[in-house]
Order: sequence, then C-alpha cells, then structure tokens
Amino acid sequence: MPVTPITERAAGGCKCFPGDACWPAAATWDALNTTVGGNLIATVPLGSPCHDPTYDAAACASLQSKWQYSDIHMESSSSIMAPFFANQSCDPFQPQSRACLLGNYVVYAVDAKTPAHIQATIAFAKEHNIRFVVRNTGHDYLGRSTGAGALSVWTHHMNSVSIIDWDTAAYTGKAAKVGAGTQGFEAMEVTHNAGLAVVGGECPTVGIAGGYTQGGGHSALSTSFGLSADNVLEWEVVIADGKLLTASPTENPDLFWALSGGGPGNWGVVTSMTVKTHPEAIVGGATLSILSAQNSEDVFFEAIDIFHEELAAMVDGGSMVVYYFAAAFFQIAPLNAYNKTAADVKLLLAPFVARLDGLGVQYTVAYSESASYYDHYDTYFGPLPVGNIQVGIAQYGGRLIPRGDVTSLGPFSRSLAAKGATFIGVGTDVGRFGDKESNSVTPAWRGALVHATLTTVWDFAAPWEDMVAKQRLMTDVIMKEIEALTPGGGAYMNEADFQQPDFQEAFFGSNYKALLCLKDKWDPEGFFYARNAVGSIAFRTAQDLGFKRDPKDWVHPIPLSQHPKTLVLGRPSYFVHDEAEVQPMETLPEPPKMASWRPVGFFDTESSESTNLSSLNLYLHEQIRLSRIIERMISTPFSPSSNLDDIGRRV
Repeated sequence: MPVTPITERAAGGCKCFPGDACWPAAATWDALNTTVGGNLIATVPLGSPCHDPTYDAAACASLQSKWQYSDIHMESSSSIMAPFFANQSCDPFQPQSRACLLGNYVVYAVDAKTPAHIQATIAFAKEHNIRFVVRNTGHDYLGRSTGAGALSVWTHHMNSVSIIDWDTAAYTGKAAKVGAGTQGFEAMEVTHNAGLAVVGGECPTVGIAGGYTQGGGHSALSTSFGLSADNVLEWEVVIADGKLLTASPTENPDLFWALSGGGPGNWGVVTSMTVKTHPEAIVGGATLSILSAQNSEDVFFEAIDIFHEELAAMVDGGSMVVYYFAAAFFQIAPLNAYNKTAADVKLLLAPFVARLDGLGVQYTVAYSESASYYDHYDTYFGPLPVGNIQVGIAQYGGRLIPRGDVTSLGPFSRSLAAKGATFIGVGTDVGRFGDKESNSVTPAWRGALVHATLTTVWDFAAPWEDMVAKQRLMTDVIMKEIEALTPGGGAYMNEADFQQPDFQEAFFGSNYKALLCLKDKWDPEGFFYARNAVGSIAFRTAQDLGFKRDPKDWVHPIPLSQHPKTLVLGRPSYFVHDEAEVQPMETLPEPPKMASWRPVGFFDTESSESTNLSSLNLYLHEQIRLSRIIERMISTPFSPSSNLDDIGRRV
C-alpha cells in the first residue's frame, strides 16, 4: 500500500482503523509476522474467560483474584493497569453476558526481541497509517501504553542487564546497561549481586527504562542519588525514521536531553539505557502509624500537620519518606535512609515522635536496619519480585509541592479526607542533582519537598458513571484546591491527573518550549503520539472532541479549514472553521522571543543543523494558537467509553 503523505492525509481525518478500507488484509499482517520472526500477537483481551462465548468459571475466578496485582498484566501484550483506559470493555467484573470487545486495547502487538523488530513495526505502522503505541509493562496512569486501533511495540522481553565500566567526563565507575523491558526487580538483583545498587521505583515490576525514567522516576534512593533520569548516561533508541541511534551528553545530546525526563512514547522507542550504579550499603528504615479511631479528629489532623512541619528536617538528614493519609489513618511506610543505621533513623524521627507524645497521640512506631538496599527494599516494598503495590484500584491526581508550601497543607488535608480521597506522599529533595542543562525533568521537581499522589477509589462493581464522577471530582475540585495552595508547583507526569488542563506547564514547566522544538526536529511528521505528551495537542482522539461513548480512540487531526496558515510539527496546520468562533489570527499576540530557549552547552554543536530561530518562533507561536483554538472548540471533557463499545461513529 503506497504511503500517503501526512500533508495529504490531513483533510481525510483519521488514522486507519479496523473495518476501514485502508486496514491491512490478513495476508499483510502475516507478512509483518514473518518479518518480526513470528512475534506478532493479535490481541485477545485478558478478561475474555469471564465473558460469553469463551466463559470459563475457574479461569474467571482466578482472574478476579489476581486482577489488582501487576504480574498478570505485565505478562500480557495488551492488558493495562489503569482501569479508566481499559474502558470496562472486557474486564472480569462485568456481566458474563456482556460482550468482550477490544475497545481501547491495541489490536496487534509485536513482542520485540531486537531493535530490528522495532524498526519493522515502525515502518509498517507508517506505511499503513496505523496508530503506533509503545508498551513496556503496562504501568501507566495516563493511558499512554494503549490505544484503540493501534499496533504496539511490546518491549517487555528486551530485559537484559549487564554491569559495565564507564569512563567519560560526566561519570567514571560501574554502570548498568539495561534493556528496554528490564523491570526494577531484575536490575536490582543483578546489581545487588555485584555489590551495587541502582535507582528504581518503589514498585519492583515497573520497567525502569520505559516511562519511569523517561518521565523522571522517583525512588527510595532519590534523596541520596536523585531521580532515575538524573542517573542516565546513555540511551539507545529507534527514532521515527527507523534509525537506531545512541543518545548521550556527547552524541545526539539534544535527543538525550529530551529522553531524560521529557516524557515517554514520544521521541522514539528506547532499546536500552545505561545508568550510574551506587555502592550497596546498610539502609535504615522505619514505619509509624496513627489511627483516627484511637485519637480525636483534631488531634489526628494536628499530628499530620506536625509531620509536615518536621518533614524537611527528616529529608535534609538523608532520608526519603513515603507516607499516606486518609480519614482513617496516617502512616509512614516507610522512611528510607541509605547508609544509615536504625539508631540514625531513630534520631531523624525523634523530634516528630516527641511532638506526638506531647500532644498525647496514640501511635505505633518500628525501626529497622538492613545489611543492604536490596534487603531493605525486600522488607518494605517486597516481597520480591512482584512487591506489594496493587494496581487498578484508584483514579489519580498529582502535585509537586514546593518546600515552602508543605507546612500550609493543613486545610487541604482535612478537605481531602472529607471527600474520601487518599494522599500518598513522597518526601525527598532532588534539587542538588540534575538541572535544566543536564536533562529535561520539570524544574518543579528541583524545588519540591513532596510529590503528592492523590487518589479516589476505583470500584469495578460500580456503574461507570460513578467512576466518571470520581475522576471529575479529582480534576474539577481536588486538583484545583491543591493547585491554589501551591502556586509554584507542578506535577510529576507519571503519577498525575490524565485530564490535567494545563499539562504543558504542569508536567514540563519552562522546558516545554525547548522540547516542542526538539519534537519538530526528531519527529517532524508527528509519528509518535502519547496523551499529554509534548506536541500532542496537534492531534486529538474522537473522545477528546466530545464523543463520550465512541470507542474509536484513534488519533486524528483537528477539524480543519481549507487554508493552511503555518507549520505544526513540521506540516501544514489549518485553523478550524469559522463556526468554532475562533479569534481571528490577525488579533492574536506577537510571537514570543525565543533566542535563549536552548539549554546552555548541549545544543551548541547542533545549532547549525537545526531550524533557524525565526522558524522556531513561528512554529511555537502557532502551537500556542492551536492550543487556544482547541480550548475553545472542546466543550465536553474527555470520558472513556464503556457501555457502547460497538458504536461506529467517527469524526
């Protein structure tokens, strides 16, 4: 099938979707399967044993008991852990008689074992104009690792780990080279056996080279060694034109900068990542629990306020603190202190404990000392390899809270608990590690003392509309409350509200302009797409445009007029029709000045090859205008479909 230029496809509307005349025939898919060594997988939803005509009572009961744990999902090429994006299309808790549909699951996935498999999959998706998705393990709160009508690259089995020597101006010492699909527990085991530790997430099944690090990546080691993105030495990545490149501070440094914190699934498909390692050491730990039933309401919330007042000293003393609270409880679970003893940890907590005693709070506390980080991790985040973190149990919002605002959270804490929501806090300070020149992590991380993940409960048995209401509560009420209290904050993109209205500022901060220009350089046709990613406003899904129950979550350009105005992502951009009541172009403000957008140093050698600054100014200006147009055009918030998955309506 000949490739249709994107500039010609724009008026046609959508990515090719199953049932369309352009959808590849079975023989064409068979040819792709041969090309990728028999590794093409046609999606059969994981929940299908719970639905007719393939109902199996025993298998269904097993699925229901395991559904909220990551291991069954990560071994699937299509199942995802964020229930909103599974759309109730085929989960084990819906009625047996309800049809099992693909819905928002990918149609096919290539179980990639080599970079060549990835290159072939990209080429196929481009040739046939099919939505392309990058999937690692399926841990994604924002639904970026799935998409209706999509062909996916599944990197889960590219999971090699090796310890290598590294000697550059940036770092000299032992490093770990991990494959794209390597999970935290796999990297931890190999490095631990070599007497080393590596920065990874608190959930051991997360793939560390995927969205975790590409989005930043916090860790129990972050106070000591920074975010995962701060530890990256090199990437190997297949870009949109199919080339396999190395990206490092000295080779393709702008791509290295973008990959290291600029968001997943949007710059290329990573095949490997090389990161710094750190010496294994003793690690001190602690847990502390307060139950509201054992204390008056005033005392309970005052104890939480005291904790927030003492948190900075705990972090500055060398610890990273994971804590939770809701109406019924407050819990530190755990405090993590690399290279510190149990006695050291007791001293770190002493001021907080003394104030609790003075207030008459009823609490329990326990201290520990582990011989290694691996042992500490297994104690508190294990048992390894799967760990103890459940999935699919909540809907999310998130906020990076500046150090100066943490002690002002009292009213919000009470309001959040009254709404039945939970606050999951990560107390750490990564300000002394990466900076705007070394990677593209949002600057909000550098001034934050707390990363807060806010959750409302997901109920698989509840009506879909109830869950939509819970998500609206998060977006329209809870997030607005905490944003008002933290005007200098942002959000950690991997643990945030997928409906974040100002995601460009919240997720990327002042780096967004530079990232937008790099998106144009490295992916000029906009082949890679992910929700809330850099440049993603150039495309919209049918649901984004207000079709609440349309299952076709395909990516397509915005409704267009016939007169191109300028370039967006390297191709003609068209404004919407007059009936959308868009402000005339002539009255929009002048383009912003961007002469100094580049992070100092890393991009100097690339400047002669890049688009000139006046062109970049124009491009960014049009992106800003496009954003305003979309805001005017979309009147109905996004709401994933569920009950009408068989409707075939398209924009």
